[in-house]
Amino acid sequence: MTTPNNLSRRLFLQRAAVGTLLATGGSTLLAACAGSGSDDSGNSGGGADKTAENPFGMADKSTVDAVIFNGGYGYDYVTFAANIVQQKHAGSTVKVAPSTQIAQQLQPRFVGGNPPDLIDNSGANSIGFNTILDQLATLDDVFEANNLEGTKIADTLYAGVKAPGTFGDKFVAINYVLTLYGLWYSDSLFKANGWTPPKTYDEALDLGAKAKAKGKYLFVWGKEAATYYQTLAVDSAIKEGGDEVRLSLENLEADCWSKPQIQGVFKAMETMVKNGYFVPGGAGTQFTAAQAKWSNDQQAVLYPSGSWIENEMKKATKTGFDMKGIPEPTLTAGSKLPYAALRSGAGEPFVVPSKAKNVAGGKEVLRAMLSKDAATNFAKTRLAPTIVKGLVPADGFGSSALVSQAQMLDAAGTDVFNYQFVDLYGMNTDQLVVWNSFLSGKIGAADLTKGLQQITDKVRNDSSVKKIPVTK
Repeated sequence: MTTPNNLSRRLFLQRAAVGTLLATGGSTLLAACAGSGSDDSGNSGGGADKTAENPFGMADKSTVDAVIFNGGYGYDYVTFAANIVQQKHAGSTVKVAPSTQIAQQLQPRFVGGNPPDLIDNSGANSIGFNTILDQLATLDDVFEANNLEGTKIADTLYAGVKAPGTFGDKFVAINYVLTLYGLWYSDSLFKANGWTPPKTYDEALDLGAKAKAKGKYLFVWGKEAATYYQTLAVDSAIKEGGDEVRLSLENLEADCWSKPQIQGVFKAMETMVKNGYFVPGGAGTQFTAAQAKWSNDQQAVLYPSGSWIENEMKKATKTGFDMKGIPEPTLTAGSKLPYAALRSGAGEPFVVPSKAKNVAGGKEVLRAMLSKDAATNFAKTRLAPTIVKGLVPADGFGSSALVSQAQMLDAAGTDVFNYQFVDLYGMNTDQLVVWNSFLSGKIGAADLTKGLQQITDKVRNDSSVKKIPVTK
């Protein structure tokens, strides 16, 4: 059975052009038709004939309804691809609507049988994939089609890109962007103060004391992004304990949050909270406003995030900030995975509901997104790589953060991992409540553990929730 964390994912990341091509000075840097029905593969009835130029049979003068998560990458990159589709298909209209409430807005549409034709199912309020798998069209035919330049799309992508969008044996989500997770900081600020980025939690605690002596904080958080610290904790614990920790969480095991590696990180974070190393008031602060306290005001010196952070905060980043990323710290110097190990994988999962009115149109927008022009536009304007090969120059379009991503991936080599249990089972909304309480100092590590385990147990014990075992 194909799982989200299988060998092909590791090969994909191992071969990611971000590290390889920057290192060599190359450019290999890696985020329906008019009919009314479709079968499970998303083949719509009606519409135009399928041809090499129109592989899904999208009808001219048709309308495509796309709802795109408006997060760190914005949504106008899909508008860019939509304009290409409108030019190719005379009289057609592609409506691209932004959303930060994907589940709240779109679950009723799934229930009502009128979902959009294309969805970026991302963000804190994404829809749990386990709840809609049977309502999604398979997307194998998108990869088998020719791109707008006349080349088979599968031949233009990095290896293993199907893995993160495959659940069981069903490929239903095209994850468009390569994302890695780490700690982000101002290289100019660190150099000015003689600080060294931390590699362990003891070093992070030492840095917190040094920052406090300068009137600064170690970390900051915002209410919608409190679980960024869960990501940090889990990633560090996996690096410390290896696959045993990752698989325990992926498979919703009893007491998975009580693993000693997780507890070690939680207790270190608890000390940080008690020592006053977090900017106060995060539970009442909108997350980008909180992030600006790091990127613009420099009240905090570190921030855990995915590699979308530079683009998300580019309008609120201090001149001369010189943003760079480093791997998340390990708990000890004797971790099972090395400090350089990374959580990384393709993200921003795009799906086409099988009951959408214009399945062919949804797939045609995806085909346009995977064209050279659209993928290059994304990389250049978002300072992040897509799954399309060979489109980012060695200088990272002038981005220090993008160059540091290349360095991190190169240093990690094959020590790359990922997991999907939070998104798969739609747990983030509940977890946000617990993490906001913890980071505010209202509860300690013990109650954090209890709260997270209760959320996990609820999913595990709910027989109506389809479980997808992860074995690798």
